[in-house]
Amino acid sequence: MSRLFSGTVWDRPPTCVRCGRLEAECQCPPAPVVRPQLEPAKQTARVAREKRQKGKQVTVVSGLPAAGNDLPALLTKLKNSLGTGGTVDGETLVIQGDQVDRVKKFLADAGYRVK
Repeated sequence: MSRLFSGTVWDRPPTCVRCGRLEAECQCPPAPVVRPQLEPAKQTARVAREKRQKGKQVTVVSGLPAAGNDLPALLTKLKNSLGTGGTVDGETLVIQGDQVDRVKKFLADAGYRVK
């Protein structure tokens, strides 16, 4: 009895593209993920102060697309520089406290245009 994909590419077990072995036997390291990075000089970061519940103030950095930036790494550098906490919320960075001037200086030194 003949199967539908008998003798075709889909009938054969999957093999590694780099070494040619079966995927179950492949010893190749995983391929690194390369993300295109946008130049900081071509981006404008918008820095604003917001008041949250119970009167807490936070500094919000927006305008930096997540696709062209490593926002978690940028946030880590920013938090270490300022000595504060923060989080990534979608495409915005939220930093605890009223840190607008310090954040603007940090981003300008990093090469971003700041508004």
